[in-house]
Amino acid sequence: MGKLDSRMRVAAVCAVCFLFCGFSAGQQQPAVPSEPAPGSPAQSPSAPLPNAPVPAQDKKAPTAHNDEEQTKRIMGVMPNFRSVTAGETAPKESVKQKFWTATQDNFDYTSLFFAGWIAGFGFLAKSTPEFHEGAAGYARYYWHSVADQSIENYYVEFIFPVITHEDPRYYALGKEGGGFKKRTFYALTRVVRTRKDTGKPTFNYSEVIGSAAGASTSIFYYPSNQHTFPNVMRNWGLDMTYDAVTFEFHEFWPDIRNALFGRKHRLPEVTPAEPAGNTSSPLPHP
Repeated sequence: MGKLDSRMRVAAVCAVCFLFCGFSAGQQQPAVPSEPAPGSPAQSPSAPLPNAPVPAQDKKAPTAHNDEEQTKRIMGVMPNFRSVTAGETAPKESVKQKFWTATQDNFDYTSLFFAGWIAGFGFLAKSTPEFHEGAAGYARYYWHSVADQSIENYYVEFIFPVITHEDPRYYALGKEGGGFKKRTFYALTRVVRTRKDTGKPTFNYSEVIGSAAGASTSIFYYPSNQHTFPNVMRNWGLDMTYDAVTFEFHEFWPDIRNALFGRKHRLPEVTPAEPAGNTSSPLPHP
């Protein structure tokens, strides 16, 4: 119950924060560009001078600001390594890449800090009296929390995706995919729906079975009185719920970022380079 109680509190706090931030971001309206005042002269592009060289245009130059970009970290802190920006097609992940992504999620400094937070909840609540008190007691809570999240992540993000040939990444739907309700439903259902390495939609065996395997494994290093089937089922359900809330944050992170900081995360503008060997002199003024 200790693992359940502490992580349920954290999941509940995350859910409330998401609903508030996501709804607020959904209310943000894009700014409408102002039109020129009536009677003002229309601005037309100036015609090129005769014999003036035409600069080469970069075909890959961005034409629009990417407000849907999924950054590698949320708020510059929380890991967001598995998210793919809406509308993008990511290359297939190799076995090595799946292992490395799971390892990043497990041992990133924020993941270790989060495990300490969970351990702190359990320590203060004395959820597992067998761990005792003091520094040694907190250390027991801490390594159990790290082991819990590491085992579950390796099952869900590496072991089962390799076996089932599934893609463990989160592909954001984005604003082009629908409104707030549709995106919320889409993110929630990613715990049971995912895609194969080939891109074909499939049932999310990695999440469902991997979470169950993690919950079943983790009870064996807890005191024997917690080795019960109801505990396994509760921990499995909690892991699924926590991952669903995490997917919501992945989906709406670009909206929350734009609402909090404005649309400042833009692609760099490319300035056309002056062609080499240009020796033409400017034309004299008439």
